[in-house]
Amino acid sequence: MSLNYSVVCRKDKITMKNQVTPFLRFCVNRKLKYVSLQFSIDVEYWDFKEQRLRDDCPNRSHYQLLIDTKLEEYRKKILKLEALEIEVTFDTLFPQQKKRNICTITQYFDIIINKLKELGKLKSASKYYFTLSSLNKFKSMDIEFSEIDLKFLKDYEFYLRKEGQASNSIATKFSCFKAAYNKALEEGIFTNEDSPFKKYKVGRLWTQTRKRAIHKEDVQKLKGFDLSTLTKYPTPYLEFARDIFMFSYLTAGINFKDIATLRYCDLDNGRIYYSRHKTQKNMNTILLPDAMTILNKYMKKDAGAEDYIFPVLDRNIHITEQQQADRIQKVLKQVNRKLKIISKALNLKINLTTYVARHTFATVLKRSGVDIGIISESLGHSDLKTTQIYLDSFENTQIDAAMQNLL
Repeated sequence: MSLNYSVVCRKDKITMKNQVTPFLRFCVNRKLKYVSLQFSIDVEYWDFKEQRLRDDCPNRSHYQLLIDTKLEEYRKKILKLEALEIEVTFDTLFPQQKKRNICTITQYFDIIINKLKELGKLKSASKYYFTLSSLNKFKSMDIEFSEIDLKFLKDYEFYLRKEGQASNSIATKFSCFKAAYNKALEEGIFTNEDSPFKKYKVGRLWTQTRKRAIHKEDVQKLKGFDLSTLTKYPTPYLEFARDIFMFSYLTAGINFKDIATLRYCDLDNGRIYYSRHKTQKNMNTILLPDAMTILNKYMKKDAGAEDYIFPVLDRNIHITEQQQADRIQKVLKQVNRKLKIISKALNLKINLTTYVARHTFATVLKRSGVDIGIISESLGHSDLKTTQIYLDSFENTQIDAAMQNLL
């Protein structure tokens, strides 16, 4: 099969500005294909009879170089096909690029959210869910990532601030958006040589959170406070909320989800052993007498080894990870609500929460002169992994001894 090609300008393609664009014309079995050379000149500077640039054409050498370069490009392609003994046809000379499956931002976020749920990372899935929801409230995300530019990011930040959202909340959304953008770019969902996130610095959005910890004296007040003075009728949740706070404080700042999932089999010889849900790190801590008293209040004699100790989850009811997550979140809100009531009654400057218990554990030990390497100031640091590295380097006996300063 013979193939011919040449440079041509077509008189039927003269523009209203009286210009023409040169093309490479390929002919195979009387079939024609035109490839534009991507420049235009005034029609007077093209010789239609000879199909070439006139000698008096301005910048003739530049235009001729463009023509020669494109001719050489296709000459090499043809020679390569012939060397490989591949028939030169329009299909082999102009292979069709595979059409990319268009994936909108909404669709890609949904993929991330579903994957996180499958991995049991429901909290992370929730962050991406609310980020997508926020983006869609700003503008429809039924668009491709390639449409996101610096102006969009600045406008989105302005929108969030106008909505009255806190800086760290805005930073969380932008962090999720940037992570999704970069992941989609890495996976070839779209191409962009100049990411807007190179100029838009997400890190500047974060503000240092004010340290949230109370003094040891405040912990003592909380421990001895008569909850019956807060309400005319007994409220079990008030006592439960205080117990959760105190238990977390007394057990090295164990967080609420890990408390909720503590089982009878996690107790052994005066210690609790568990794996942190957030990091999957295996943890264990001594049970001080006051912590053991709290546990005894909720433990049942007829419970099985796999049963949960605290009355948050029921393994016969809360079976799936989503059911557990929903239940834990619901109870946590109630606990923090009740702790807020207690905070006001004690005239505390900050509202008690389960996180305050975790932070107070570290701060009280630090104020007691315990080595910073053991308990770390880092529950107030941005990088909690550093805290874990420090704690890993000490024996349990050292930590146990340090914890005697808690009460």
